[in-house]
Amino acid sequence: MHIDLPEKRYYKIGEVAKAFGVNTSLIRFWDNEFDIIKPKKNAKGNRLFTKEDVDNFKIIYNLVKERGFTLDGARQKLKRNPDKVVSNHEIISRLEAVKAELKNIKNQL
Repeated sequence: MHIDLPEKRYYKIGEVAKAFGVNTSLIRFWDNEFDIIKPKKNAKGNRLFTKEDVDNFKIIYNLVKERGFTLDGARQKLKRNPDKVVSNHEIISRLEAVKAELKNIKNQL
């Protein structure tokens, strides 16, 4: 899954939700459910997510929305072997990028 966000230090919850195509309430819920999400909060209490948080949301999104894990199953998988989950997600992301590039080349021919 490719997320289209500009390069910046912090992202507001609305930006993250829009990038994933979900409601802000789901982002808030995942923030509360998963320990790997650690947003900063400003004086008003608004969540500000880093690039690392967005990458972790990609992993959670993949496990829950694309692979069909329950929240508890995704949480356990991330706790048991987080390095393997991250590594597998990075490999899948790279392969999807290669696939998209190959499709682009094919369409240009």
